[in-house]
Amino acid sequence: MSEPNNTFPFPGIEAGGTLDISAIFGSSDPGDDVNPFEMPAAKGPVEMDPLPQENAPAAGPEPKPVAEPEPAAEPETEQPSAAPAPEEKVVTEPTRKQAVPPAEEPNLISAAFDKQEEKNTQQGLLEKPPVFAYGSAKEPIKYPSMTFEELRIDKAEDFPELAEGKKVSWTVEYGKTVKTITDPKGTTIQSIKAEIETSRGFLDGLKKAKDKNPDCLVKPRVTAQSKGIAAYKGVFSSLEEARASDKTICIVPAGDGRIYELRKSELGEFIVPKNNVVEFPQIRAGFTPALPLIPMFLLGEVISFFRCYMNEREEFEAMAHILWDKENEEFVVHIPEQEVSKAHINADLSRDTLPESRYLHYADIHSHNSMEARFSSTDDRDEKATRLYIVLGRLDRFFPEISVRMSCGGVFQPLDPATVLESVGEVFPHQWHDNVKKQPRPPRRMVGVSPWTGIPIWRDVR
Repeated sequence: MSEPNNTFPFPGIEAGGTLDISAIFGSSDPGDDVNPFEMPAAKGPVEMDPLPQENAPAAGPEPKPVAEPEPAAEPETEQPSAAPAPEEKVVTEPTRKQAVPPAEEPNLISAAFDKQEEKNTQQGLLEKPPVFAYGSAKEPIKYPSMTFEELRIDKAEDFPELAEGKKVSWTVEYGKTVKTITDPKGTTIQSIKAEIETSRGFLDGLKKAKDKNPDCLVKPRVTAQSKGIAAYKGVFSSLEEARASDKTICIVPAGDGRIYELRKSELGEFIVPKNNVVEFPQIRAGFTPALPLIPMFLLGEVISFFRCYMNEREEFEAMAHILWDKENEEFVVHIPEQEVSKAHINADLSRDTLPESRYLHYADIHSHNSMEARFSSTDDRDEKATRLYIVLGRLDRFFPEISVRMSCGGVFQPLDPATVLESVGEVFPHQWHDNVKKQPRPPRRMVGVSPWTGIPIWRDVR
C-alpha cells in the first residue's frame, strides 16, 4: 500500500490547523448571503460633470438644478431578478445662440416643369408664321424666307405708298422686343424672327407677359416724305404769281386740270406739264361713306319691284330712291311718280313731299331690265347732283348685274358696289378654311410708272 498523502489543498494552513469556514464562504449571517450570479442592485442617479460647450457663455450664476419628481409608491410586486438601470440625465447650460436653419433646397421638379413649359412655348412660336401688319391690314407671311425688300415689292400694289423703297423703313415687333431692320435688301424675315426667339431678353419678357403666344409683327413705315419745298422752288396759284416771284422753279396748276412746272433762267422761261408732282400729297378719287351699308334685304325688295315691270311681251325701266331716315336711323325706299318705257324714265320730283330736314337723298337706283348694267349717255346728263347712283341690269337672270358710281359736282367716279352695299354673304363656319390652301403669289418688283395714269408697273421676280 502506498502511503497516504497528507498534503492539504489550502496552502498556508498547516496540517492539523483549524479551517475557518466563514473566512472562505462569508459569515453565517443571512443578510450577508449573496447570490454570486445575481446583478448588483441599482444605485441612485450618477452625477456627471457637464460636457464642455463651444462658445460657452461668460461665467454667471449657475442655474438651479431641476428637482427630479419622486416616484409614486407602487404596490409590492414580485421584482424580476435583474432590473435595468435608469437612463443617465445630463443637465447642460442652455446656449444663447440659436442654430441657423439649413437653406431651402430648390424645387427641382418645379424647375424642370418650368423649363419644359418654356421649351414648349418656344417650339409653338417657332411654328407660327410672321405677320405682315400695316395700318388695319394683317396677313400671315407665307414665305418668311423672302427679304423685307421683296415683301415691300409684293405689297406695293395694294399700298402704293410703299412703292419707293428709299422711303420705307421696317421694324419687327415680337412681344416686348422691337428690332429695326437696317438692311432690308439683304435680311430675310425668318432670320430676324429666329434671332429674336433665341434671345434671352425675349424669353424673359415672355415669362412676365400675359400673352404667351404673341404674333411676330412685320411693320413697314413710310419715313421719307416731302419735308417742305426747297428755297429755290415754290407752289403758286397762278402763272402771274409765279413769274413775279424770285423762285427758280415754280409749280402752277392750270385750267385744263394739269400741273405745270415753270423754270426761269437767263435763257428765258421753260414751261412743261408735270406728271409726277412730289410737292403735293397723293390723292385718290373715291367715296368714304358716313352712313352704314345699304342692307341686302332692301336691295332685294328693289330688285323684286323692278322685275314686276318685265314679262315675256315687254320690258320697262323703273326708278327708286334710297333715303336715310335721320330720326329712325335707317334706310328707306321711296318710289317717285314716274312715266317709264323700255329705255327711258321720266320722274316728276316736284310732287315729293318728304321733309328734307328728316330724310337724306342718299342714292338713285334704276333698272335697265334685261340690258347691261351700264350707265348711258342719258344717265350722264341726268345724274348731276352729288350723290350715289346705282343701275341694275340683266334682271332676267338669277343674279343681276350691278354698277355703282358717284357724282361729285357732275364728275363721275366708278365705285366698287361693296363700298355702299352689303355683301350677299358675310358669315360662314370658320372650319371651312381648313381645307383651302392658298397658292402664294411670286414676288414682284416695280419696273416703272405709267406716264398716263401714274400707276406703278410691276413684273414678277424670277
